[in-house]
Amino acid sequence: MPEGGKRRRGTSTRTPLSRERVIRAAVAVADEKGATALTMRAIAEPLGVEAMSLYHHVAGRDDVLDGMVDAVFGEIELPKGGTEWKSAMRRRAESVRAALRRHPWAVGLMDSRSRPGPATLRHHDAVLGVLRAGGFSVPMAVHAFSLIDSYLYGFVLQELSLPFGDSAEQDEVTGAILRDMPADAYPHLAEVAAEHVLNPGYDYADEFDFGLTVILDALRPDEDGTQV
Repeated sequence: MPEGGKRRRGTSTRTPLSRERVIRAAVAVADEKGATALTMRAIAEPLGVEAMSLYHHVAGRDDVLDGMVDAVFGEIELPKGGTEWKSAMRRRAESVRAALRRHPWAVGLMDSRSRPGPATLRHHDAVLGVLRAGGFSVPMAVHAFSLIDSYLYGFVLQELSLPFGDSAEQDEVTGAILRDMPADAYPHLAEVAAEHVLNPGYDYADEFDFGLTVILDALRPDEDGTQV
């Protein structure tokens, strides 16, 4: 007999199903196949259970989406109180962008849920808290939050839609466009491609930092008081 005795018949070593495991499996499915492939059956399959078993832990697909969005917000670095607001907003924007690049399906869902989870609420409260501590009035904090996120989500959406994934592919795609494009018909596009995009070291991702800097430099606290 093996050391420790024979395992009792009928016992299982499978990890018990839980809401957390269901949400984690759903995120993995969406990461691999996109949100359109997210069915209860598709979530149940990698968990080794029947789809109906999921309903003991989630109410349905909308509940799953709520949990998935909250899970992504949970990956984002929270702005820390006591941090200078501009630095905090930059670090937070970089963290959001990284999370959305890991989970491309989430771009259009982040602020779509009518029942936000605790990670989502913590995130939004922390962002507003840093802006308020930095001297932004309530209306101006809302304006700043909205402006930053409009740029952030829009940039990531555009970035994910580009027909290249890295600098090498970027140069290949740009070169092919140039070869097929009559330069005299589109002189400014040809100029940008030849003198900027195809220059060594150019990376489209750098455009993110440029735009974010313009936005953060344009924002100003509008209440009296010392910035944190």
